[in-house]
Amino acid sequence: MDTAARPGLRERKRQRTRDALIRAALELFVGRGYEQTTVDDIAEAVDVSQRTFFRYFANKEEAALAVQEMTIERFVESVRQRPAHEAPMEALRQAVLEGWDTLNEIVESVVPVELHLRMSRVIESTPVLLAAHLRRSAEIEEIIAGVLAEREGLDVDTDPRPRLTVAVFSGVIRVTERQWSTGEDFSLDAIRALTVRYLEQVGPALTGNWRTA
Repeated sequence: MDTAARPGLRERKRQRTRDALIRAALELFVGRGYEQTTVDDIAEAVDVSQRTFFRYFANKEEAALAVQEMTIERFVESVRQRPAHEAPMEALRQAVLEGWDTLNEIVESVVPVELHLRMSRVIESTPVLLAAHLRRSAEIEEIIAGVLAEREGLDVDTDPRPRLTVAVFSGVIRVTERQWSTGEDFSLDAIRALTVRYLEQVGPALTGNWRTA
């Protein structure tokens, strides 16, 4: 019985160490700045060696984006699970709103939501992190386009609609992120409300006559 229990205990200890490194990294990045924080700083904050840090993360960029990666994975899974009767854009809309509504559940086991939101501002203002974020977003767009194509019974390589839909949706989310990060209200409610507001503008913006009152 003890032998069977040990792997589970080791895994929990590893998870606690990883979570502690993520939280320490984000606190330092937010408080001190990404460029001003070293791997040694993060390891020292958790009282582990640099070697231990590199068992969990390839570099500090990976640690900086770790919580964001959790939310991305949850979003992709949410899109997959949306009801089949929902139109593609509606499935994306509901999935992203579900992500905001369940952010506490996703993030709080590792870091406070407030720290995650503040880190989002750091990502937006740090070129190397923003570049990594945009690269990852492009990868996720391809994955989501494939999910939509499968839902609709389409070939993603011959039918442009899944990629076009995802491109429009991703553009809206990108605008939302930028506007929220430069505004005065950095709360979860604010970015959720902004997401809803901008998604509701997609139809009128694409098909409407802007010169019409």
